[in-house]
Parts: sequence; C-alpha cells; structure tokens
Amino acid sequence: MNKTVSGFSKLSKEEKINWIANTYFSKPNEALTLLKNYWNSDAKIQQLHDEFTENTISNFYLPLGVAPNFLINDVYYTIPMAIEESSVVAAAAKSAKFWSSRGGFKTTVLNTEKIGQVHFIYKGSTQKLEDFINSTKSKFHAATESITKNMQKRGGGILDIELRNKTDLMDHYFQLHATFETKDSMGANFINSCLEQFATTLKEEALLYEAFSEEERKIEVVMSILSNYVPNCIVRAEVSCLISELAEKHIQNPQEFAEKFVQAVRIAEIEPFRAVTHNKGIMNGIDAVVLATANDFRAVEAGIHAYAGRNGQYSSLSHAKIENGTFRFWIEVPLALGTVGGLTSLHPLVKLSLNILENPSAKELMQIVAVAGLAQNFAALRSLTTTGIQEGHMKMHLNNIINQFDANESERVLIRNHFKKNAVSHAAVVDFISNMRK
Repeated sequence: MNKTVSGFSKLSKEEKINWIANTYFSKPNEALTLLKNYWNSDAKIQQLHDEFTENTISNFYLPLGVAPNFLINDVYYTIPMAIEESSVVAAAAKSAKFWSSRGGFKTTVLNTEKIGQVHFIYKGSTQKLEDFINSTKSKFHAATESITKNMQKRGGGILDIELRNKTDLMDHYFQLHATFETKDSMGANFINSCLEQFATTLKEEALLYEAFSEEERKIEVVMSILSNYVPNCIVRAEVSCLISELAEKHIQNPQEFAEKFVQAVRIAEIEPFRAVTHNKGIMNGIDAVVLATANDFRAVEAGIHAYAGRNGQYSSLSHAKIENGTFRFWIEVPLALGTVGGLTSLHPLVKLSLNILENPSAKELMQIVAVAGLAQNFAALRSLTTTGIQEGHMKMHLNNIINQFDANESERVLIRNHFKKNAVSHAAVVDFISNMRK
C-alpha cells in the first residue's frame, strides 16, 4: 500500500484520521473509535486542543496529579504535576511532608536574565566592526521601541547588546549577544522579534557606515534566535536541619544516613554515568510542573543539562554537605519560565494548575519548580541509600501490571494482598495471576 500522501495538512480532521486508520490498521474502525474516544466531549475545548498544534487527530492524555504540603519560604503550596511515571508524585509528596516539619524549603531567585543572539559573518577589520557596533548600539534600541514598549511598562526590556568575536572557532563568525528581562512571560516571541529587528538594523546600518570598505559592508546574517541556555536566570532551593532531626522510620541512624547521602551526591558530582540518572530524577519533578503550567519542558531540559556540563564535565545539579552538625542539601538550576502568554490563558487545565499555585509570578514559579526537583532528588537518594529504589517503585508499578491483564476487582484485591508481603516484579505478578486464574 502507498503510504505517502499529498496535501495532508489541507485535509479535514475527519479525512486525516480516516487516512491514518485505513493506511496503518487492519481494522480501521477500531483505530477510529480509539482516536475519537480521546476527543473532548466539549466541542469548544476540543477545538482549542486541535489548534494547539498541527495535523491534530486526537488528544494524548497524561495524568495530572498533585503533591500537597510543600512549605516554601514559610508558605504552603500544593504542586500540580503532569507525568506518567509511577511513584514521582508520591515521592514528591513524601519529601514535602518530611521537610514540612523540619523548616521547609528555602528558595532564592539569583537572576532572571535571558539571552538572544544574532549570528553573522563579517569579513574585514575587527576594530572597525567594534567601532561600528558601539556607534550603532543606540539605533538597535531605537529600532525596537515598538516591540519593547509594553515590556518596558512591566519593568522588562533589553538589558544589553554586545559584540562577541567567535573567529577563533569559525572563520569570520561574530555575534550580537543580547540580554533581556521578560518579567512574567517566558519571552521567546518578544526576544526573537527584537533579534530579527537587530539583524535588519545591523545590515542596513552597515551599508551606510563610511569607515567600512565595500566588502565590509556586506554583513551576512546567518540566523537570529534566542538561546535556551540561560546561565544567568538561576534559582536556588535548599533544605537543612540538624542531623539528629533526620531520624524517621527508615532512618534509624541519622548520622550514618547523612554521611551516606552526601557520598551519594558526591558520586553524582564526579561520575557522569551516575550524574545523568541523578539529574534525570531531578527532571522528573521539574518537568512535571513545567508541563502542568504549559511551559516549554524541552527548552528547560536543554538549558539545565547544558548548565550541568558548564565546567567541562557533566555533573550533579544538586549538592549536599554536613557542617557543624547540620545537614544541608541544595540545588541551583537555570529556569526560564512564564506565567503569562503561550497556553497559560488558553488551556483549561493549565489555568487550573496555576490557580492551585495561587497564580504565581514567573519568579515564584521558578522557585516552586526548583523545589519540586530538589524534593524528587531527596526522595530518590533517601530510597537509594536506605531501602533501595525498587521496593517503592515496583509497588507503584503494580497497578500498571494489573491493568495489563484486565484484572477484575476481586482479582485486584487478591493480587494486592499477596504483594503486600512479597516482592513485586513483573514475572512474579504474571505467575501469581496465572496461578490464580487456574
């Protein structure tokens, strides 16, 4: 069968799903039914979903959970988390409860600077280019006044524009490196609009600059785009308490636990193979909140992982130490987030999530997201250094295995009762179900 199609984007939604069903499925009606079962019954909401992206054929659902009891800077929060991985929300909630009786989480936004660049090729005198950029800087600002006016009213705008010489890395390669403050918006559209105007002004003014030769006037702009690496848009989150206060059911010896915990973090600081998995656990918490609030988790992921490797080797995002009888655990991460713009005012569940968080500013959301990452990391390391991570994870995973076998309610009771006292593994559950059904 021919699996190519012409003009797919111009087909109606019904035509698109009919083509998918008839091209890829031996039982097209089953595929059609499944796709339509995931449509929203409210036509207005479904239209919103259809217009969020292109070639929409259905909705792809993720669970939206909440983790309560987060004490952040002496204020309690319930954090919404959109994630499919079992145990993540439970682990976050467990950490929140643990630290709520030990002073809670403390956070600080260190900076909120965002970055954009105009990448261009210039063949000529570097000194003349530097003089040109210095003399033209005011014109970059003037040319973008219509773009920046509203942002400036909110206290944001262009912070600085500088020339960066990258010819040691690539022949004739230079950048206009610009920094921005975008307040409560993530700012991607704002930054990119400014950068494209910078590029236009750069080329136009170069043609008029008398000190340039004919060749030097031919500046070639390669591209103008924001950077998702924001090493000066940083938030810190931390927890601390006396070592003796760490005691709980699974921490019988607080001193031993604290020392082992610090060692585990240190291993992630020096060993990239461990650091990747360590940081993935942090991102379980961060991504879940970023997704629930309709921020760009791909941009956040890319920026954070670049930050983790900023010193030449990929390393842990979190750190821990014992000092004068006190256990301290903290994280510093770059987070470019927004609470206005994008889908924040369109997606009903995003509006609900932000309402649960009591409609935070971008700075407040940065702090909440960082705390979710730190809480997730604490939960993982506590399990790894005490009972092991699989015990809790597999118990949470038990539901998924049960669902694979369409267990009825009485079977579910028998299965759960059996695995309250026995180790959970996929093979063990399958064997138990098989024997039970005999």
